Amino acid sequence: MYIEKDLVAASATPLVLGILADGESYGYAILKRVNDLSGGRIQWTDGMLYPLLHRLERLGYVSASWGSSDNGRRRKHYTITDAGREMLAERRAQWDVVADALSQVWRSVQLPPASAEGWA
Repeated sequence: MYIEKDLVAASATPLVLGILADGESYGYAILKRVNDLSGGRIQWTDGMLYPLLHRLERLGYVSASWGSSDNGRRRKHYTITDAGREMLAERRAQWDVVADALSQVWRSVQLPPASAEGWA
């Protein structure tokens, strides 16, 4: 299923902050988690994720530190900050409003059933 860029962009910050609220992570693991959470329907690239992580770091929503992988390679680890947790709560409240409004619209109009190939 193709998911339009504007929807991917709108969901990127809450997805990353939500993943980091679960614990410290690094870029590749975040990409894999998004892929797993979406059943493979959302596949981000490095070119999409790292600018977002850098922006979230500049805004104070995440902090970054260098660490090592199991094989000894250095990689940057990201952690959500208190400000990031506040932003996540705010974004969740916003998404709840949008999701509720969409649910009401979808209940009031005749649409094909939601599926992996159609509206979800």
